[in-house]
Amino acid sequence: MLKRNVLRKKTDFDSIYNRGKSVGDRYVVLFYKPNGLAYNRTGFLASKKVGNSVKRNRARRLMKESYRHLLAEGFIPDGPQHYDFIMIARNTISGRKCAEVEKSLRSAFRRTGIKKK
Repeated sequence: MLKRNVLRKKTDFDSIYNRGKSVGDRYVVLFYKPNGLAYNRTGFLASKKVGNSVKRNRARRLMKESYRHLLAEGFIPDGPQHYDFIMIARNTISGRKCAEVEKSLRSAFRRTGIKKK
């Protein structure tokens, strides 16, 4: 069974890239856009600029774990308006610890201006 809070369709990604907003930080770039649904959806990407498949998968795992920590502590906005988020790893993420990536992701979410209700 597929998880409903994961972005999968190319049209969803294109919509966020074209009509959404973005915030960059040291290790991640965060794209976001209101989705009109009753839940947030996420996508985690790492291009070949990050490195080989091992480094790309580690980058995605670090971003997912950092997002999970921020969600658990209530930092990610989950109010009446829900969003689609795409987190893209920068090539500077290679060799970083989870705490560093979490700090970068926290800073990016803070700069979006989305407030938790």
